[in-house]
Amino acid sequence: MNTLDQPSAGVLYVIACGSSSAFLVPDLVQCAQAAGWTVCVITTPSGRHFIDMLALEQLTGYPVRSEYKKPEEPDVLPRADAIVVFPATFNTINKWALGISDTLAVGLLSEYTGLNKPIVAVPCFKTGGGLDTNPAFKRSLRLLRKYKVHVLYEPELYPPKNRVPPEIILATLNDVINEKVDNKQVE
Repeated sequence: MNTLDQPSAGVLYVIACGSSSAFLVPDLVQCAQAAGWTVCVITTPSGRHFIDMLALEQLTGYPVRSEYKKPEEPDVLPRADAIVVFPATFNTINKWALGISDTLAVGLLSEYTGLNKPIVAVPCFKTGGGLDTNPAFKRSLRLLRKYKVHVLYEPELYPPKNRVPPEIILATLNDVINEKVDNKQVE
């Protein structure tokens, strides 16, 4: 949880996909909280099998969501100021780039991309197995970057599977936020 003497950096959604790297999500949450973020975790339906939802709920103080709510149900999460997608899977990256919103996680990514909110995506899956060289994946990375999503994908620098340390992810997010602020001031 946030410490009382730490100013709030805002609300950060961490969107976790079904990946063997999902065990690193609590580290990212704690690092973000230490930096002053209020953190909420959203997961893809398959991501539920890769994270400890109860532990993350206790850590954040918010329920971990993976399904759309009914229209009459209240929102249980505050609106996000920024999003980190970690670990992002091949499937989620490709659906998001095409605007396919068949899950809460991808729906939120599509919505916040349209709102031009700060988003950092960190694809994490086996490299050298064909998925990372698949033309659809390469096209999706280009599209997301065109949509002003910052994709942090340097698997040779962060082996295995592009497991970027939380400090690097959050530093990148800060750079993205500062760039958006600078661009607004220029307008």
